[in-house]
Amino acid sequence: MTFAIRAGILSQLGVDFQLSDRELGFVNSMAFLGFPVATIIGGLLYNYLGAKNLMWIAFFSHMLGLVLTITAGGFWGLLISTFFIGFANGTVEAGCNPMIADMYPEDKTTMLNRFHVWFPGGIVIGSLISKFMTDASMGWQLQVGIIIIPTIIYAVMIFGQQFPKSQNIETSTSTNIKALFSPLFLFMVVCMTLTATAELGTQQWIERILGKAGASPMLVLAMVTGLMAIGRYFAGPVIHRLNPTGVLWASAVVATIGIGLMSIATGPMVYLAAIMFAVGVMYFWPTMIGFTAENLPQTGALGMSLMGGAGMFATSLWQPVIGGWLDSERAAALAQGMSSDEADLVAGQATLDNLATFPAILIVLFGFLYFYMKKKNKAEASEG
Repeated sequence: MTFAIRAGILSQLGVDFQLSDRELGFVNSMAFLGFPVATIIGGLLYNYLGAKNLMWIAFFSHMLGLVLTITAGGFWGLLISTFFIGFANGTVEAGCNPMIADMYPEDKTTMLNRFHVWFPGGIVIGSLISKFMTDASMGWQLQVGIIIIPTIIYAVMIFGQQFPKSQNIETSTSTNIKALFSPLFLFMVVCMTLTATAELGTQQWIERILGKAGASPMLVLAMVTGLMAIGRYFAGPVIHRLNPTGVLWASAVVATIGIGLMSIATGPMVYLAAIMFAVGVMYFWPTMIGFTAENLPQTGALGMSLMGGAGMFATSLWQPVIGGWLDSERAAALAQGMSSDEADLVAGQATLDNLATFPAILIVLFGFLYFYMKKKNKAEASEG
């Protein structure tokens, strides 16, 4: 919900605080920066604190970030408050991913996909709430305040619960750290920076990118993330049929086509292009985490946390760049004599064209990974 509502109120924040898209990009980047800071700390401390204590840290960070956002008086206030929200989101990830992998040692990727249903699921809820409240002329402060409700709910849900103890993941932090220097892990980190930016970079700017394309950006976001939630819930057969590397390779191809189509679509065609985009990105994040859990088990909770952190850190770096693309493309279009609406459309399409580069690179990288893992698994099977 924090992700969706932040996307939905960007224009309001820009008007109220007189911020450029590049400055809004820096505000966005704080959420994606707070996330990896939390995953690094949480990953290192998971073996000592456990999932439950990390969830309590997340709760207090969420509450602090939301209250500071509502009371923010300008650019710097938004930066600080958004960082705490990102930190809270990352702490949830650091606590829950390894817990899920530990609970389902024989089905890690499938169950991590199911767990991650509620990232897009929450975006669906947040998107629809943001659209309704914006259409009703409700201010951005009220929209942010709504997020306090699920924050309190999840605190009530974990209060008094008995969390499982680690049994099936590597709990030696020194072993975890040594395993991080595996060439395969480092390769996957590079891939994660691209998958996360392709997915989250596009979604976070949906309102600014598609605002003049003839489709409702928040309905597009709700539709995309709704499809992602369904796809992740029923990921099991897909994962078992194609295997994780096959899923990642196919996803890169479809995501590239989807973003490319969105960059030229207008009107109802935007929704069709968005469906292709959703199918392309729906398995990226949880399958990358699942691949790490299954094929790099010695990295333990730290490896899963850092994999997610790498994706969010890269996305944080690209946020001001994406905002800068929108600013420069709009300025160039206005200089050519276009109207404001036409300039916004051209800027959004040009930015999507740039974003399509990320999954396009992944087609090559995941193709290499597919054949590498196929050869590796075949060699291990023959030795066994």
